[in-house]
Amino acid sequence: MDDVYIAIIILWSFLFIYAIAGSIDFGAGFWAMYYRRRQDTKAASIANRYLSPSWEVTNVFLVLLVVALVSFFPGAASTLGTLMIVPFCLVLFLLTIRSAFMVYSYSVQKYTNMLIMISGITGLLIPALLISILPAAIGGFVEVIGDRQYVLVNELFSSPTFYTHLGFGLSTELFLSSLLLSDYAKEANSEETYHVYRKNAIILGPITLSFAVGAILTLIPEAFWMFENMANEWLWFTLSLLAFSIGYSALWWPAKKFGVGRPRVAVLLIALQFGLASFAYGSAHMPYFLYPDVTIYDAFTNEVMFRSLLIGYGVGMAILIPVFIWFWRLFMKDKRYLRQEGSPH
Repeated sequence: MDDVYIAIIILWSFLFIYAIAGSIDFGAGFWAMYYRRRQDTKAASIANRYLSPSWEVTNVFLVLLVVALVSFFPGAASTLGTLMIVPFCLVLFLLTIRSAFMVYSYSVQKYTNMLIMISGITGLLIPALLISILPAAIGGFVEVIGDRQYVLVNELFSSPTFYTHLGFGLSTELFLSSLLLSDYAKEANSEETYHVYRKNAIILGPITLSFAVGAILTLIPEAFWMFENMANEWLWFTLSLLAFSIGYSALWWPAKKFGVGRPRVAVLLIALQFGLASFAYGSAHMPYFLYPDVTIYDAFTNEVMFRSLLIGYGVGMAILIPVFIWFWRLFMKDKRYLRQEGSPH
């Protein structure tokens, strides 16, 4: 395999992990806000309990993603910087506010309600800003004049593919977070909360799939080259749809606890589904970072730097992956934490 494709797979891996973890994290923030005043359910408490230790880990992968992009593909930095400067600066600003309240709000109780509101609002705004980069990168929304690039904001905001991508991103985060929180509620032995999030997942599954189909179809008039390439990846998309169907059906499988639904199976299969679909989407986008101006070959670093980076990332992942696995097992299995009555402080 060419060095450039090894680098792009590493980059894709960080992007995929952050997309899944970030979707669940931001979605949990929204559900905590949505259910905060409901006295008939512990859904907000479960969401806050999940959110409290998880957001720090999620941000690690955002840092890894940005560093990997700049180090492996420095030639794309200027062009992608033009494309991402506004949304990414807003994302960093919102993440800073969100993180500050995450750190201090639990020690200062009067700010807890404000934390819930900020976490919920940013849980919608941050994914919306990040997903807006995808349709802009398919071409037609960046004008090159001399050595400068300009984002055609009016054309982007009037594009159907922008809104289908946006709808897909928001529905995905709410769907994935509902699935994970239903599993989390099951581990916490909270039957009523489990059924609340299971119902949300049942509703959001078809909505997410509809937006995914819509995002593909709106590419036909906007970026037919991308649609043709995606058609060539039909096998990966077929496997993705199969994984979705089995994972979604797991919400009705018989279970010993609470009678119906295997949310753990659903989470794993839906994550696999998104992995297959995102791999196919990324493969269809190759070899372009920004169509038609910047390819992965144009932006790739030199061979010596690539080898050094590969060793560095290999050693780093050998350390981090076991730590993340240990954290996850502790996080999902600590019954004292899972079944506490109040929100964590």
